[in-house]
Amino acid sequence: MRVEDLDTPALTIDLDVLEKNIRELADACRQLNIPLRVHTKTHKIPQIAHMQIKAGAIGIACQKLGEAEAMVAAGIEDILIPYNIVGARKVERLIRLCRQACITVALDSEITARGISDLAGEACEVKTLVELDTGGKRCGVQSPEAALELASTIVKLPGLKFMGIMTYPSRPEAKPFLDRTRELLAQAGIPIHTVSGGGTGSEAVSAQIGCTETRIGSSVFEGLHRINRDSNPPNPQTCVERMVVTVVSTPTPDRIITDGGQKTFTSYPPIPYGYIMECPGAEIYGMSVEHGHIDISKCQRNFRIGDRLSVVPQHQGMTTNLHDRVFAVRNGIVEGVWRVAGRGKVR
Repeated sequence: MRVEDLDTPALTIDLDVLEKNIRELADACRQLNIPLRVHTKTHKIPQIAHMQIKAGAIGIACQKLGEAEAMVAAGIEDILIPYNIVGARKVERLIRLCRQACITVALDSEITARGISDLAGEACEVKTLVELDTGGKRCGVQSPEAALELASTIVKLPGLKFMGIMTYPSRPEAKPFLDRTRELLAQAGIPIHTVSGGGTGSEAVSAQIGCTETRIGSSVFEGLHRINRDSNPPNPQTCVERMVVTVVSTPTPDRIITDGGQKTFTSYPPIPYGYIMECPGAEIYGMSVEHGHIDISKCQRNFRIGDRLSVVPQHQGMTTNLHDRVFAVRNGIVEGVWRVAGRGKVR
């Protein structure tokens, strides 16, 4: 099957670009001597996760239990869930996963820790990291002293195994917080096996501030350097995805309409919504639910109903989450059809 044979809208992945991105990040982390844990929330596709592990990743990170369940079902054996698991239903699922694979979870409160411990008991040992808020202002304990207090509680609770600490994002300003936490835990006789840093483009900083692993996600679709979506269009040399759409209307000489709108690309701003491979001068200036609105006033070519366009989405990760499957393509040939197994797994 060729790309031309696909019904549209069709989300395709350029295998040459994908393999390059995976290889370059793995090589960069090896050069920095920082173990790589790839974050699969960007792609949610087991085949890509296996490619990343084969290239050298020590394991994966999944933001939600549902994603982790999909990856374990696909044979992934080492998963970090850097997210507070709250509620009996979720904890029961977590314990089932821990019996199938090596699962580690992050948490930032005694309530969350006890919630897991109460159900795990002596029958299961859940590996845990204490999350630190080193400036991200999201989750995380607020001081090294609070980290010590929580870690001291965890080591006493049945069903839990304290493995270390986690921060997001990795940045130089985090080092004093990390260093003091390590110092306090060492004084208390609590060993740290893992210091998990993360954030796309932060592999060098993770190494500099003493992390034992770095969690990287978006680079698999965007390349080593994160796209500045507020000022730069997607770069087809580093961006993996191509959304194939069809022109369904040519209402005016300077405007065409395609069959891919917000439900195809997401409504993620800013404008333009993507880079059109066949005519870089064309601009997707707006989207309604099922229509893409494209300004072609700067293009020299004439567009006709039935023409097909290949668009690099502005936010590839959010776009992927809208689709059941993607088509893996090399030189115009469809080499595989991959299910987006983690799609919609928000629980």
